[in-house]
Amino acid sequence: MRSFAGRDILSLKDFERNEFFRVFEIAEKLEPIARNRKNTDLLKEKTLVTAFYQPSTRTRLAHEAAMIRLGGQVTGFSDAKNTRAGDFYLESIKDTVKMLEFYGDMIVMRHFQQGAPHEAAKWASIPVINGGDGWGEHPTQVLTDLYTVLREKGRIDGLKWLAVGDMRMRTMHSLGYALTQFDCPITFVSPPDMSLTDEFQDELKDFSLDYKIADHVEEAIADADVILVEPVVQPDYTKSRDERDADSDVGMTPDNYKITRELLSTKAKSDAILLHSLPRMDEIPVDVDITRWSRYWQEAFNGVVMRMALLALISGKME
Repeated sequence: MRSFAGRDILSLKDFERNEFFRVFEIAEKLEPIARNRKNTDLLKEKTLVTAFYQPSTRTRLAHEAAMIRLGGQVTGFSDAKNTRAGDFYLESIKDTVKMLEFYGDMIVMRHFQQGAPHEAAKWASIPVINGGDGWGEHPTQVLTDLYTVLREKGRIDGLKWLAVGDMRMRTMHSLGYALTQFDCPITFVSPPDMSLTDEFQDELKDFSLDYKIADHVEEAIADADVILVEPVVQPDYTKSRDERDADSDVGMTPDNYKITRELLSTKAKSDAILLHSLPRMDEIPVDVDITRWSRYWQEAFNGVVMRMALLALISGKME
């Protein structure tokens, strides 16, 4: 197995099966630190640089919290408007990253341009983590999802997945790539204008993913062991930010793509688990939160644990 030391985390297409389990193993070892709300000194000599050109709550703060839990330092920016990349100069990714590599030991980048973290990794002499790149990928989120499933169900292989939402999303892309390494049939449900692209389907077929497409969530939910939901009411991920005021009419989620308490209680397996990377609109009503199916709060906690594992691995402090 390849070493993670000094390695970029850009795409789950780069991950082999045994590498997933190595990351999960390290996450499980480090989990008690976060669960007990303790800090350690594993990365006390390291600094994480956050380069977020798009808004983020969970991804940025989970990486920062992970670094702090491991005793490291954090510096960076959370809005490109506050940098020379977002004003008159429109500083290039190359120039920005060549500077940032002197300020820390690893970089986590979120960008509205698909492929931007890959471009950053070409120029950086330190590891780069993809924190989401436009409509591209979101590898750390899907590693979190898989770790949550493993912890909740005790296995990944043999579980049937249902993915509901906008299939153009970066999380859906990373999920598809990841599941090619496991024995996990998956059904995708989305609005017609948000369906799997032909290019992405060709890739999934090349990777031998066992998948099918359904028109309505009720057609597939009864068989699902894992239900992963994303919004179908979306901002434009190719923009640095997509703002709206309180009076904006962005529409509501059609019933076909909602996971309600009634749907779960009448159609879903009693031991199925429900995931959502958040934020949500109305695709999962709040009364689902306290049901036995919901796992998105555990997923949020695991997001810190997963980033702890990745930081410990790419820093070379754990092998």
